[in-house]
Amino acid sequence: MSLANRFTWLRIILSPVFFAVFFLTERFSQQVPWLRPWSVPLLWVIAVIAEFTDMFDGMAARKHNEVSDFGKIFDPFADTIFQITGFLCFVMIGLFPAVLYLVVIYREFGISLIRNLMMKKGITMGARISGKIKTVIYITAAAIALFYVSLERLSAPQLLQDIFKISAQVVFIISVIFSVLSFFDYYSFYKKNK
Repeated sequence: MSLANRFTWLRIILSPVFFAVFFLTERFSQQVPWLRPWSVPLLWVIAVIAEFTDMFDGMAARKHNEVSDFGKIFDPFADTIFQITGFLCFVMIGLFPAVLYLVVIYREFGISLIRNLMMKKGITMGARISGKIKTVIYITAAAIALFYVSLERLSAPQLLQDIFKISAQVVFIISVIFSVLSFFDYYSFYKKNK
């Protein structure tokens, strides 16, 4: 297995770890109150490592000449796994509306279908610029949401929590809009190469 793919695998492995830390803290916060504040640095460490693996896998692939058709599909797949896992955590606490989360899930399944159809034609479709912009907005939304969760778990002033909560919800809406626009970009690329 290439170094780039190992970084990508790490992002996939960290996804359920992030979910477990987030979920167990929510589930057992009444029984074990110290979990809430201690979960904050752990969630941030997991998220930062996951995002750095995204940067490192691309750097490793280019440096060691390991760019492959598999990597072009595996990398965005790992991004999606981590992003939808994080978004699910925010749905669980009512921060990200479930209906918007469903749009994100449908978009990701739609992109998978388009990639499979392209592969049948012998074309490997990696991430397009619209997909990369969408990913940056996803990361921004998740970061703001994680700031809100951090403030809430650390019992920060309510006004500060409210500012980050509203900001996260606005950026979530923007991320869903870009998600849909990105889907149509991928779909139009597919139609041109049909």
